[in-house]
Amino acid sequence: MNLIIDVGNSFVKLAVFNNGKLAHNETVEPEYILKHVQVLKQNYSDIEKAIISSVGKLKRADLEIIKKDFDLLELDTQTNLPFKNLYKTPKTLGVDRMALVAASVKTYSSKNVLIIDSGTCMTFDFVNSENHYLGGAISPGLNMRYRSLNNLTANLPLLEATLPDSVIGNSTEESIHSGVVNGILNEITGAIEMYKLKYSDLTVILTGGDAKFLSKQLKSSIFANPNFLLEGLDYILQFNTNE
Repeated sequence: MNLIIDVGNSFVKLAVFNNGKLAHNETVEPEYILKHVQVLKQNYSDIEKAIISSVGKLKRADLEIIKKDFDLLELDTQTNLPFKNLYKTPKTLGVDRMALVAASVKTYSSKNVLIIDSGTCMTFDFVNSENHYLGGAISPGLNMRYRSLNNLTANLPLLEATLPDSVIGNSTEESIHSGVVNGILNEITGAIEMYKLKYSDLTVILTGGDAKFLSKQLKSSIFANPNFLLEGLDYILQFNTNE
């Protein structure tokens, strides 16, 4: 069994995989990570190896304690990956994006895949049919767009993500919802169409915290998988274990 630790900007996701299958996952606040890891250690005594991916802040002391309990792989730019990385600045490639690409190679090997991660930031990552990672794009995520309108203006309110009733907002709140939600949906569909002009046999994966909210408004041909990053981390751990 493998323990997966994904430290994000706001929360930590913990998961247990058994022979490549997700057996458990949960989301916790960073300050409680050790408490929850200890519970998982007790509940899943067969866990031996672990992998940690961090784009957020994790106390070094917490990391050292986890290292004592498990054979821990810290995902970074030096980690062996199950794909060829053709990114021009590989040392700046986020570990979360590495994991998503690994998941696509495992699940959709020999296919052209576009992975859209709708989290704090929205990222687009492309892997071709030769399992070569070419790059993608980064833009503000859904909640970041709402917050920026509130933070960078004097009078616009901070709103929760809500599907607009119409493309034409007839109030300030409806106008914000129309601009943010329709804007991000159009960005996603537009990006997909641009990729399809070059790769007609494109497979599209939507994941991340806002995947469920956004997928309801997108075409059914898009595969929504909220656990795609966790699956990628487990695959990277397997890849490094079996070398």
